[in-house]
Amino acid sequence: MSREIYEFLDEIRTEMKLAGCYPDTGFVLQDLDGEEQEDSLCNHSEKLAVAFGVLNLRGESCIRVFKNLRICGDCHNTIKFVAKFVGLHIIVRDSLRFHHFADGLCSCGDFW
Repeated sequence: MSREIYEFLDEIRTEMKLAGCYPDTGFVLQDLDGEEQEDSLCNHSEKLAVAFGVLNLRGESCIRVFKNLRICGDCHNTIKFVAKFVGLHIIVRDSLRFHHFADGLCSCGDFW
């Protein structure tokens, strides 16, 4: 299952680049170069959880993710893209608020 999750995230990253959306490597806190920075962003827990949810949906139309830290801007943008790309409603609860992602938009108005 792990391999499928990372393959899905790679596919999303490729689709985002084709749409003109590039990873925000400013959220990488490690001293890495280029592609390593982008790969590091794919390891954020909320992206892994959303990918797992998309790959394991059984007729549901909503994915819910809860985390105890704030969501980073790159994850926020990626989840907006995933919600539009796969046509799902994704709810992420971070340490401050609920984010409802649908059709490429977030209920927080991008005030995360």
